[in-house]
Amino acid sequence: MSVYASNGGCPTGGPASLIDDIRRSLEHLAAAGWRGFDCAPETLARLAAWDRPLECPPGPATLEHIAADLGDCRRCKLWRGRRRIVFGAGPSRAALVLVGEGPGQEEDRQGLPFVGAAGELLTRIIAAMGLKREAVYICNVIKCRPPDNRNPEPDEIAACLPFLRRQIAAIRPRCICTLGAVAAQALLGTQAPLGQLRGRFQQYDGIALMPTYHPAYLLRYPEKKRAVWQDVQQVMAALEGAVHPGLRTPQGG
Repeated sequence: MSVYASNGGCPTGGPASLIDDIRRSLEHLAAAGWRGFDCAPETLARLAAWDRPLECPPGPATLEHIAADLGDCRRCKLWRGRRRIVFGAGPSRAALVLVGEGPGQEEDRQGLPFVGAAGELLTRIIAAMGLKREAVYICNVIKCRPPDNRNPEPDEIAACLPFLRRQIAAIRPRCICTLGAVAAQALLGTQAPLGQLRGRFQQYDGIALMPTYHPAYLLRYPEKKRAVWQDVQQVMAALEGAVHPGLRTPQGG
């Protein structure tokens, strides 16, 4: 198994950070029921052909560095059907990061997150929070569209998750709001259902994380909009300074 195939390039924290990234990815695969890896000769040859650089850029990683490490990603099978990689959009020092599960058809066409019907609803939710969409960083757990918009598979999540972690580390937000079960479970390392996770702050690397329903789910079940409003009201309070006890405030402003 290639280290660089799973960690998405060089982490900023050195070997300890690299080991932690690998451990979390393995834990996620184990929780999903995986018990082995594909070590077939053709797979190993493909990994060797990736020719990843072994040296990290000096200083802390930026979103630009992370996007460059991602490159024309072929770390999982989703690259075969994608049109565009959807890395993320928003300011590099956003106070709020919204994380969905993966791009849909319109996102795949434009290369931007949440631009379809669910994205229009998300924009309205952000406005109801008293924020502008341009002030929020929006991304997904995986960066290539799954076939027929199916849920991401465990190996696909494991390949992309280190990049998402690096994005969050680079932004250092005050709050994260995950949209849907896939994003919440991936970042929290749990298989607990979303109904058990939402409604109260969780913790991700010392950051307040609020799981809530995905806007696409709300389009199918509009009665859940009230629950989402309850969740984002807590996020609004955290952004205004009432951070959940035990969770850190952002560094550097």
